[in-house]
Amino acid sequence: MFLRTFGWSFAITVIGLIAAGLFWGPTGFGVVAILSVLEISLSFDNAVVNASVLKRMSPFWQKIFLTVGVLIAVFGMRLIFPLLVVGLTAHIGPSTVIDLALHSDKTYGGLTYAQHLHDAHPAIAAFGGMFLLMIFLDFIFEDKDYQWLRWIERPLEKIGKLDQLSVLVAMVVLLLSASFFGGSHAETVLLAGVLGLITYLAVNGLANVFEGTLEDGDEDEAEDAEGAPAAKNANASVAGVVGKAAFFLFLYLEVLDASFSFDGVVGAFAITSDIFQIALGLGIGAMYIRSLTVFLVRKGTLDDYVYLEHGAHYAIGALSIILMVSIKHDIPEIVTGLIGVAFILASLTSSIMRNRRLGEAEGAGAESEAVTSSKV
Repeated sequence: MFLRTFGWSFAITVIGLIAAGLFWGPTGFGVVAILSVLEISLSFDNAVVNASVLKRMSPFWQKIFLTVGVLIAVFGMRLIFPLLVVGLTAHIGPSTVIDLALHSDKTYGGLTYAQHLHDAHPAIAAFGGMFLLMIFLDFIFEDKDYQWLRWIERPLEKIGKLDQLSVLVAMVVLLLSASFFGGSHAETVLLAGVLGLITYLAVNGLANVFEGTLEDGDEDEAEDAEGAPAAKNANASVAGVVGKAAFFLFLYLEVLDASFSFDGVVGAFAITSDIFQIALGLGIGAMYIRSLTVFLVRKGTLDDYVYLEHGAHYAIGALSIILMVSIKHDIPEIVTGLIGVAFILASLTSSIMRNRRLGEAEGAGAESEAVTSSKV
């Protein structure tokens, strides 16, 4: 399973690094390798959250995510999307933007492509920050089968019963961010943040609607035959959602990936100004994140380590706040990466300790039962 899942990632890594060495020499090889490692280290929590969504989808749509989704991630989110952002925020025509991107020494309005992209950071951070914040808030306010940090999660689940609380909290955070960090970009931050919120509500809402419709249809069909409900529902859960529901879940995953990649793309210009090196390096990293996502789903890792999803969502919540703060203050990527890794490792450790306690309890129970049976 490991080789089958990561085979394409290994192959693309080899091809990509060889191409980098041929086109840009040893320096280009090193730059692409560094960018790949950077993307993987910053996005592990992304893979865990992706897995929690992907396991709801059918095997066909999981393959779409691993194939078509990679093309969108590499060429769309890490190459074309930055061009669109620069063009829209700097009011530059498409041909001029492409020319600036291809020639790092050229300027428009006295600024290079990298500088224009940096100037677009407030809008990028507000959009991605709000999208990620909504993911975290919806998770922390919902009723969960397992609670990791109970002293936090129990009271939040209780107040989470208030309708649209996550939207209310997100809007308050956006207003505070625009006031304290927006400065001259306050209007841009508000507009981009609202667009991020709308995007989340639209994509996630449509996915939930179509998924609910699909489940209702399965239940209606199951009721037509006596004794069939359990079997049909079981088959439906194993097969995963399809059709429109899967399509909108796929869109949700792509926007989630974009929200994670924004900061990485901007930060990559601190390493190189060549957009093709950036796209290749971050693209290799994105491929591993997708392979890891599928691996987590197929191994049932989230079911075995029940707090792992909690840790990933806490990491996402921290990242959303970091993005909003970064509108005004520069925050090193290493800080973002370490915070995410810390939450993941802490939740993984808690999951392992929980599994060990359950195993010991089951062993003690079995031993007690055996002793009782022997006495009888």
